[in-house]
Order: sequence, then C-alpha cells, then structure tokens
Amino acid sequence: MATSVDTARPSPPPPPRTRTRRLRWILPALLVIAWLVIGAVSSPYQGKLKDVLTDSNAAFLPKSAEATKVNDLMTRFTVDKDISALLVYERPAGLTPADGEFLQAKAAAIANFHQPDLDGAGGIAGRVSPVITSKQDNQAAQIIVALPESLRDKVGDIAKGLRETAAVNLPAGMSLHLTGEAGMSADFSDVFGDIDGMLLWVTIAVVVGILMLIYRSPLLPIVVLLSGGFALTAASMVVYFLTKADVITLNGQSQGILMVLVLGAATDYALLLVSRYREELRRHASKYDAMRVSWRACVEPLVASAGTVIIGLLCLLLSDLNSNKSLGPVAAVGIAASLLTALTFLPALLMLLGRGAFWPFRPKEGTVERKGVWGRVAGVVGRRPRWVGGITAVILLGCLAFLPQFKSDGLQFSDSFTKKTESIRGMEVFAAHFPAGQGSPTEIVTHPGMAQAVADAARNVPGVADVKVNPRVVDGLQVVEATLTNDPSSKAAQATVQQLRTVEHAIPGADALVGGSTAAWLDIHDTAQRDLKVIIPAVLIVILLVLALLLRSLVAPVLLTLSVGVSYAATLGVGALVFNHVFDFANADPSLPMLAFVFLVALGIDYNIFLMTRVREESLKDGTRQGTLKGLSVTGGVITSAGVVLAATFGALAMLPMVTLVQMAFLVAFGVLLDTLIVRSLLVPALTLQIGRKIWWPSALSRGKP
Repeated sequence: MATSVDTARPSPPPPPRTRTRRLRWILPALLVIAWLVIGAVSSPYQGKLKDVLTDSNAAFLPKSAEATKVNDLMTRFTVDKDISALLVYERPAGLTPADGEFLQAKAAAIANFHQPDLDGAGGIAGRVSPVITSKQDNQAAQIIVALPESLRDKVGDIAKGLRETAAVNLPAGMSLHLTGEAGMSADFSDVFGDIDGMLLWVTIAVVVGILMLIYRSPLLPIVVLLSGGFALTAASMVVYFLTKADVITLNGQSQGILMVLVLGAATDYALLLVSRYREELRRHASKYDAMRVSWRACVEPLVASAGTVIIGLLCLLLSDLNSNKSLGPVAAVGIAASLLTALTFLPALLMLLGRGAFWPFRPKEGTVERKGVWGRVAGVVGRRPRWVGGITAVILLGCLAFLPQFKSDGLQFSDSFTKKTESIRGMEVFAAHFPAGQGSPTEIVTHPGMAQAVADAARNVPGVADVKVNPRVVDGLQVVEATLTNDPSSKAAQATVQQLRTVEHAIPGADALVGGSTAAWLDIHDTAQRDLKVIIPAVLIVILLVLALLLRSLVAPVLLTLSVGVSYAATLGVGALVFNHVFDFANADPSLPMLAFVFLVALGIDYNIFLMTRVREESLKDGTRQGTLKGLSVTGGVITSAGVVLAATFGALAMLPMVTLVQMAFLVAFGVLLDTLIVRSLLVPALTLQIGRKIWWPSALSRGKP
C-alpha cells in the first residue's frame, strides 16, 4: 500500500531553468511588438522628408567662402532676394510685328497670373519685366518674372503654372522655354518628386529577388525587408526632426542615398546574422540556443562594422561644404538604425519563426551544409596563394592605371542631367541670342568711391560682356554687376570669375569681393579639393584604429586598409573609362571622388570585418592557415550576397536622370562588387596565407599555431 501511495503523489514543480525556457518567447514577442509600434509612428516621416529639402549652392558653401560673404552683404540691398523665372520665346525666322503684340499682351497676362501661394505673398504684379528682344538677330525675346524668396519651397510648382499661362495661344512657329532659377527648381522637383516611391520599390524588388535566389525561401525575404523597412522609417523620422530643428541640412542627393544605404546596409547585416543562425540550427536542437550562439558571434563584427561606417561617415563633418557635412550625420543615422533593427527586431522575429523562416528548406539538426562553390574557391586559394594573389594584383593594377583619366573639375548645369530638361533647353536658346550670363550677373561689392575703378577693371577682363554700376549705396557699400558671356555654371565662366577676383583684389582700397552664382560654383570646386585632402586621411586613420582594436593586430589592419585603398583607386580607373568613353559624361562633380571614397572604403571595410573576425575565430582553434580557409569557405557566400545586394540597391540611383547620382551609383556598385568578388574573396585570403600567423602580430595569436 505504501508503494502505491508514494506513486500517486503529484510531480514536483519544474525547476526554474525549465520555466525560463518556456517563457523565452516573451522577450522576442515584446521586441517585435515594440518595433511594430515604432514603425507605425515613424512611417509618415519618410514622405515628409521632401518638405525639408534644400537644394541651393549658397546654402552649401561655408561662411568663409567669398561667394557666401557677398551673398550675405547683398541682403542689405534687398529685403528679399527674388527667384528669377526666365521665359524665353524664340522664332528662328525672326520675330514679326504680330509676335511683338502677342508678347506685350502676354507680359500683361503673366502679371495677372494667380495661384494660391502667390496670392498669399501679394501676387506678381510689378514683378514682371518688360519684353526684351535680342538686338543682334531679333529671333528671341525674354520676359523675367521675379518670384518672392518666401516661396522658395514652392517655386517648382509655381514655375510650372507660370509656364502653362505663358504658353497659352502660342503662335505657330514660336517656341517657349522656362529657365532661370525657377525653371531649374521645377526640374529638380520633377527629378526628386517621386524619388521615395521609385527608389523604394526598385530596391525592394532587387532585395527580394536576390534573397529568393540565395535562400529559396518565400518567407525570409519578407523578414529581412521588414527589418530594413523599420530601419528606414526610424532613420527618416530622426533625420526629419534634425532637419526641422536646423541641426543638419538635407538635400535631394542625401535623401536618395539615405534610402538605398539603409536598405542595403540593413540587408547586409541581416545576411550575416541569418547565415550564422542557419549554421547554428544544424548544431542545436533549440532555436533559442541557436540564436543565442549566433547573436553572440555576430554582435562584435556587426557593431564594429557599423561603428566603422558611422565614424567614417561622421568624418564628413570635417568638410567645408555644408552639403557633404550634412550627408555624414544623415547617413550615420541610417546605419545606426540598420544596426539597431539587425540586433533587436531581426533576431526576435527569427526566434519566433525558428526553422520555419527557411521553409521549405529547413536546416535540420545534425546535418552538415555542403561546401559548395566557396569551399572550392578556398581550396584553390589554399593550393595556389601566390598565383591567386599575383593575378588579382595585376587585375587591380590594370584598372588603377586609368586613374589619371578621371575628371572631376565640375559639371555645368547643362551637363548635370542625363537628358535635356526644360530649363537646359531654355538656357541653350537664351545663350544663342543673349549673353549667357545675363540672367545671373556676377556681383562685385566694394566701397562707393571705388565703384568706378572696379567697373573699369572688370570691363578689361576677357569673358565679361557688360558692366553696370548700381547707383544705390547701402551701409557704405556699392554693387557693380558684371554680365559674363559664358554659361554661369561653365568652367569658362568660373575662369573669368577667378580672373576678376585677381584683378579686383589688386585694386588698393577697394576691398572688393566677387560673388554671384558663378562664384559659388568656383568656391564649391575649391572647397571640394580641400575636403579631399582632409577627409580621406581622417577616414583611413579611423579604419586603422577600429581594425586594430577589433583584430588585436597591427599587421592585419594595415593590409586590409591598403587593400580597400587599392580597390578604390581601381574603381575610379574603371569609372574614368566608363564615364569618358561609354556614357560620354562631360565631367564629374568635384565632391564625387571624396564621397565615393567614404562610401567604398567605409562599406568595403564591412566585408573585411565579416571575413577577418571569422578567420580569427577559426584561427584560435585550428591555426591561421586552416582558419583562413575555413573563414573564407563559410563567409564567402554571405559576403558575396551582401555585396550583390548593396551594389544592386546603390545601382537603383542610376534610374534618376542626374549625372552625379548615376556616377555615384556606378562607382559604389562596381567598387563593392570588385571588393567583394576579387579583393575580399581572393586577394586578402591569399596574402593572409602568405604572411601566415605574423598577420596577427603583436597579439599572442601570432606566436600560436602556424
């Protein structure tokens, strides 16, 4: 009887550890819910970014630039600096008397143009110039409308309405073009107006397609895209409030780069974690244990990778160009958001889904993943490291040989778009019949007693078509306006301004300052050259320090930094060939080499970190040779996939009709693929094998197993 009673006693409560295991789903579930709330709150701000965009050359220049000083002084002469909308009418056969009557009536109609924003600002009556015909050939006429500066954010839409009014009942054989600052704003509005939707959907399609090919799972791409989507909305909200508070300046280029950078980086980070999770699911029965090991193994390289990119991007704060200076924090916010979702939301959702995330090819415990192509690549590198290293070095040096052909002296406005826009066609028509610089005079500020001497000196400078002295004196200053013969954004016009500055600065007692739109282009070019010399060394120093701390070595960081430097130079060499002989681009923005360097080197270091942290982990167990080959075989697929995703997302920028963005898209996409497929997968492992354990000097690992 006693035995039966003992058997019937209730079972003791489970130990605390068992209860803890049963509750392990709670924290992941709470994290997923928290990110759903964050996403719901932040999602509207991605669309609101266009409300805080700024695309003005003057706003991007430092206070120390001469053009900025003149721009500030000019505010004393006018309460508001108007925005010019230049309407150019052309009849190649010559304007007729009937055309003259039409143009006079049209100027009156334009003066009565109504639009809610304009009416709220007092309308444009009194802001419309008389009709000005081309005296040299009588084939064109211009009407200038001065739009209020207070409507700058809406000038693109106003300019489109103004053009519609100006084109009503246009006589047969006569053409109309809208140009000037307002016309350019309308073009930029068309380019960047739908940037969010177009880039987002193209990037999503690219990421889904690549992830489907890699994992052959319909669910995993959705998981990764959710992580990237939450990162993008959170980053957009932070950037919006920083811009709204005037902490940073956001332009269309930064907005486009933010989107592709966040989605690309978030996918890269996700690929590293997902790959390690799948690997650990083959070793552990519990999905929680598999994620615990995966998260701990990935957190160091992910934090180091994102930290390096963030610090590298923040080096842009050293730039004197406000456009570049603000791009650094904008992109850094995006990378930080990508890292945060990769370490919180993504692992939480993967834990809840477990092996189901990889359906229909679920990784089973106790199975071994086939080595595949990267196992064979590791075998080739292991057998012929000198040949592999030598051949890849020759390829890179061959690409690098074309580096001197890379042109980055600046694009004039007519060359800034991949296709001719309305404002560009208008500028060409205007330049054919009027002095090209008439709509954007160069402004020379001096003392009243020296204005005539300044004007006389300007008349003797080649490239100056006309000089006028403004009789108005304000605060002991007077303005001399010089009209240039060339396109205000052209290199020829900038050379004229440079000569004007040399001549005017030499006049004793004049204290003359030369500004205007052409001077702003010139100052941007000069400032970009200065930035190139300051920021590139700063980024290299940051990368060396981070790699040294991460790898506990001095030799490996030097090798890796040199490799990304060579990869960057080779990319510019190939870019020179493609831009000059395939796309036939006239030139490149002066800031392009520096921006390409920051993105390529900062992002390229990601793959260095992904590879070498795993190589070091395996080297601690099996020695440097086996560790290198094992690290290459298990990370080769991840690094290649990450590189393809990042290249494809940046490549989406090429869909925008802006030459600078197309060039940026090509350089980053090609550079990432070159770094991924050649440098990281072949050159670095081959050199590591040849150097041996000394690659880890001076750490203890350099004295361990060979």
